[in-house]
Amino acid sequence: MKNGSSILVIAAIATLGSSRSLNAQQGGRGPADHPSVIVRGETYTPASILARNMGTAEDQETQFPPHMVVANIYYVGTRTLSSFLITTPQGHILLDSTYERNVPTIKKSIEQLGFKFTDVKILLGNHAHGDHQEGDAAVKAMTGATVMAMAEDVPALQSMKPGGKAHPIDRILHDGDTVSLGGTTLVAHLTAGHTHGATTWTTKVTDGDRTYDVVFFSSLRAGAVVTPAVAAEFDRTFPLVRSLACDIPLGDHPAEYDMQAKYARLLSGGANPFVDKAHCLAEADIQEAMYHAIVAEQKASPSTQ
Repeated sequence: MKNGSSILVIAAIATLGSSRSLNAQQGGRGPADHPSVIVRGETYTPASILARNMGTAEDQETQFPPHMVVANIYYVGTRTLSSFLITTPQGHILLDSTYERNVPTIKKSIEQLGFKFTDVKILLGNHAHGDHQEGDAAVKAMTGATVMAMAEDVPALQSMKPGGKAHPIDRILHDGDTVSLGGTTLVAHLTAGHTHGATTWTTKVTDGDRTYDVVFFSSLRAGAVVTPAVAAEFDRTFPLVRSLACDIPLGDHPAEYDMQAKYARLLSGGANPFVDKAHCLAEADIQEAMYHAIVAEQKASPSTQ
């Protein structure tokens, strides 16, 4: 959705999902159920988006069937928290450890696919929240992987110490840096706003006689209050995201790219449903609309900030 596209603000809808899921992401309280936007015929509020992403506590911890997305990219996460394995002849890259308690589940998924967890050589993340990177220390301890993180997220990661364990960071990344292993190269794009160092990763893969641009989107979700500094981050991020070449959109939460429906289609055979260029910007459309709606609401009621 371009900035000039219309955003229809309508009545709030009921909060979805468990209160535990919402509270865990909002410092003990769920997000507001307003403002409300309609994008591509669907209604969204901050509460409904977060509930869609997180699901229930059970969803966050329950293994989703591990599967190939395309070429050397595999899904190894839970029902609602994404984790991706990128395999190479020289070892593997893991993107997002999720919660520390999920690391054994990720290990199980990797092994069910026929790979060794100890062959994970590089651990990456997409943003410094516990549901995406809390398990980094556990993965490091179990595999010896080199842990890399965007510079702007380092302070938040350093404060993430499950069980008192220091958060490992072996290489600090900057916007545009590349990470390469075994013939696969990923590019780190700073897409700040959700966190200061939120990182969208891109890579190219060849499957059969076709080459695809794959985008691992980081969250583009605005918080309850958008400060001028965060607004400046989002105002840079959304145009950048829209400029990325994309054939296969993926995300830090499966709901952001409709994983479950696509997986069901994958099982039925036919064309790879994850190749979905038409919906590469679907999540960006939702989140940019909500971002502008939150900013508009703040301007209309400055006393609520």
